[in-house]
Amino acid sequence: MSAPAPGGVAITAIGGGHGLAATLAALRRLTERVTAVVSLADDGGSSGRLRSQLGVAPPGDLRKALVALADPTSPLARAMTARFDNGDLAGHAFGNLLIATLAAVEGDLVRALAEALRLIGGIGAVLPATAEPVVLQGTTEDGTVVRGQVAVMGTPRLARVATLPADPEVPDEVLAAIEQSDAVVVGPGSLFTSVLAAAATPTLVAALARRRGPLVYVCNLRPQEPETSGMDVAAHVAQLRRHAIEPDVVLYDPSTIDCVGLEGLAVGASVAKANGRAHDPVALASALAALECWPGRTGA
Repeated sequence: MSAPAPGGVAITAIGGGHGLAATLAALRRLTERVTAVVSLADDGGSSGRLRSQLGVAPPGDLRKALVALADPTSPLARAMTARFDNGDLAGHAFGNLLIATLAAVEGDLVRALAEALRLIGGIGAVLPATAEPVVLQGTTEDGTVVRGQVAVMGTPRLARVATLPADPEVPDEVLAAIEQSDAVVVGPGSLFTSVLAAAATPTLVAALARRRGPLVYVCNLRPQEPETSGMDVAAHVAQLRRHAIEPDVVLYDPSTIDCVGLEGLAVGASVAKANGRAHDPVALASALAALECWPGRTGA
């Protein structure tokens, strides 16, 4: 697929981690008007260390989103993913430290991300889903409560998740992006710890309900153990609805995950890489552009 023409339809993508990065890599093949809305619930790895030691927003998922939208020829963009091997910085990605430093200098995370994107020649925008870091809280089917993204990720039979605070402030830029979008893409990624961690705050849920364009849910390729153990596509959609998020279409790969009972809603397409473990951005871009509801689709 050739590079998109300047401008194009406006798309907002919501989530976190490698799943959101795959969506962004796909979307940039379709339009330059891409906005990433990224969860600030991460509390593991380098992000967790920086969050606890410096009191900064966890930068890891923000870094992945920035790199996905960066100029691929930018040396600085390539350096963003490089990790230190020794000393006090061992395990930290350079991009995480850059984001944390820019946020401290700018005094505002939204401005810091805009500057980081400018430095790496990126398109679109990267925004935090909440104005401040949040703690993810999960409740299991038997009522057990666990707190923290890492803890939730390791917990089976989850019934729902929420953030602490329960109704965090959402940046105005996020609300404006959703309002102005021709479509919203949610996922793929870990259902509870990436997708719902970003999308299920009350203010953001209300904004999604007011959207003017379709909401496309890109389902994970397979259950993530133990977080979504045993869940098929319909179970993923049921959880979205439990959290008051109603997709207009669900995109999934029938070679990797079962889908029963979602006729008229779910669309199957080959979107996995050859190893079946991650989404192929090229295939995902083609599948999104082929959806009947996709804005600007030829013949739609």
